Amino acid sequence: MESINKLSYIQKLRTYKRDPRSLVLFLLVIVSTILTIGLLLFLIGYIMIKGIPHIKPELFQWEYNTLNVSLMPALINTVIMTLISLLIAAPIGVFSAIYLVEYAKKGNKLVSIIRITAETLSGIPSIVYGLFGLLFFVTALGWGMSLLAGAFTLSIMILPLIMRTTEEALKAVPNSYREGSYGLGAGKLRTVFKIVLPSAMPGILAGVILGIGRIVGESAALIYTAGTVAEIPKGSDFLFDSTRTLSVHMYALASEGLYVNQSYATAVILLIIVVLINYLSGFISKKLSKV
Repeated sequence: MESINKLSYIQKLRTYKRDPRSLVLFLLVIVSTILTIGLLLFLIGYIMIKGIPHIKPELFQWEYNTLNVSLMPALINTVIMTLISLLIAAPIGVFSAIYLVEYAKKGNKLVSIIRITAETLSGIPSIVYGLFGLLFFVTALGWGMSLLAGAFTLSIMILPLIMRTTEEALKAVPNSYREGSYGLGAGKLRTVFKIVLPSAMPGILAGVILGIGRIVGESAALIYTAGTVAEIPKGSDFLFDSTRTLSVHMYALASEGLYVNQSYATAVILLIIVVLINYLSGFISKKLSKV
């Protein structure tokens, strides 16, 4: 094993001597990696140092007021917002990808238009989505700043992400799986739902998890559509109540200038949630890959 490593090292040295540009490129890659990891560690460390000392039981009380500055209503609102947004975006994104990959004919102009539209939507800044949600859902439809307006706005934001990742996951399934299913007498629909979708599930789940991460960390679009009321929606028409999520809660506390320490504490909780989501997605993907 050591001899193989030495041989590989010698081959790299010879390559660098023949072409100095390879050495420059290699050094640039190393420096970029170090800078990226260093910046990530710095940000995480800075947030932890600033926020952990201010995480107190008062932050987790059920109701928000100016004395406790509780983040619990925002945390519950984040969960509700995420569930509603996924219920809207996930089925549309997954079934759209199934159509594009499994049913649409090659060279179809509609398919190319859908893909260009999805790529364009994925590159639009979140503030533009917020302005659209304000003009359409809040004003034109008369929903006001509400949980439902925010959820529909976020569902439009994550729809291209879910659709594209699902499409790539379906394309990664070998055609031999489909051919074997057809050879056994299965139809198109059964092949898609019994063979193709289970095989592509880790990739589909990765797209959904990325969508959850974007929902949890979004603030610009929600300020214009869901509002900043720090209360848990109640009553039969709770979907039309104004709410705030964790990211909006953190922004509101920081912008007021009176609760900066609590804002850092909220950032720590938000960071932990994002890390747990990423870990959970990797764990589930590994489990599904083994099945």
